[in-house]
Amino acid sequence: MTINEIQDKIIAEMSQLDDWFDVYEYLIELGKSHPAMDESLKTQENALPGCQSKVWLITDKHNSTLHFSADSDSAIVKGLLALLLKVLNDQSPSEIASADLYFTEKIGLTSNLSPSRANGLATIISQIKEHARAHS
Repeated sequence: MTINEIQDKIIAEMSQLDDWFDVYEYLIELGKSHPAMDESLKTQENALPGCQSKVWLITDKHNSTLHFSADSDSAIVKGLLALLLKVLNDQSPSEIASADLYFTEKIGLTSNLSPSRANGLATIISQIKEHARAHS
């Protein structure tokens, strides 16, 4: 599936949720079910700067696509990471670097997250795109 097809699927799925509280609850559950990163990989080298919560990101290139592993010490941030990775994993570096991640606005993340979480989300997206550019 393309990045836009995955985003559209997420938008459709999340439009079934009644309100922002349900979205928030969904993100927390998604974070809880997201695989934890091995503690040995939670290093300063893999840490993302500029996030209120601790966030770690690892990028692996498989043939012509990238696969990301990510974790956070915050359940909501871990849920946001899981959503982002659902959209971006196993796509080409150029597609990731140029992706318009419109789903974050369409499902209300940009308008309903606290300013610090919204800034953190923007930082995470920026760092993922930077990793993609480094692998192109």
